[in-house]
Amino acid sequence: MTPLPDLLLEPVVRAALVEDLSPMGDATTRAVTPAGLTCTAALNAREAGVVSGMQVAAMAFRLVDPALQVQRRVADGASCAAGDTLMTITGAAASVLMAERVALNFAGRLSGIATQTAAFVAETRGTGARITCTRKTTPGLRMLEKAAVAHGGGSNHRYGLSDAILIKDNHIAAAGGIAPVLAAVRAARSHMMRVEIEVDRLDQLAEVLALGGADVVLLDNMDTATLRQAVALVAGQMVTEASGNMRRDRIAEVAATGVDYISCGALTHSARTLDLGLDF
Repeated sequence: MTPLPDLLLEPVVRAALVEDLSPMGDATTRAVTPAGLTCTAALNAREAGVVSGMQVAAMAFRLVDPALQVQRRVADGASCAAGDTLMTITGAAASVLMAERVALNFAGRLSGIATQTAAFVAETRGTGARITCTRKTTPGLRMLEKAAVAHGGGSNHRYGLSDAILIKDNHIAAAGGIAPVLAAVRAARSHMMRVEIEVDRLDQLAEVLALGGADVVLLDNMDTATLRQAVALVAGQMVTEASGNMRRDRIAEVAATGVDYISCGALTHSARTLDLGLDF
């Protein structure tokens, strides 16, 4: 994917550095690092995975000290093996030490998401299903975590509440049913806005198909046999998305039902941090 503009990322990275260095800088580095000491440090992978977060890790070093020479050896979205060097940083040792933890936090967290996404995507091989993330992201880090999903080969669901209409069960309850909620959406939507509606039963799906007005149907918490029936009932009239309890060990059988998308909150809320380290 095209890298995100630094303009968007810098406030996030800057806030993380301020959190770590406030209020008086790095007391340990100030006490033990000789003035004028320089070094070359390598950001290394301790295990195999898919890389993400190199852009923001490099930014962390440069924000602490613009004189640091940062060389990215591996692009975001590339695979790495244990022992691979992902980035080298040359310059003032004190600056490298001050930025180290923030850079590793971003790179490890985001590479973990990309690696987990790639594992889920691999389960869809041989089908047309695509893995997509949700809004179950770390507050303040959504743009980075959604980029990490893309680096792992996944797709992005809506970014936030404003860029698509997603009618959930509570919206249906608030509006008084499927018919009135779809009527309300038809009256209010922009012609540029796509509409998705959630159903968890086949009779609800039949009602949505009869009424029209939605572009995507979210098939929520259905077992695999019911998902297969739902896809057959839709018969290409809408885009289909399976969601709810989408564990990795279920992905292959769900993908085989013919659904277009499988949304997994676990891509972001349950990804394990990839083990990375910084070595002088």
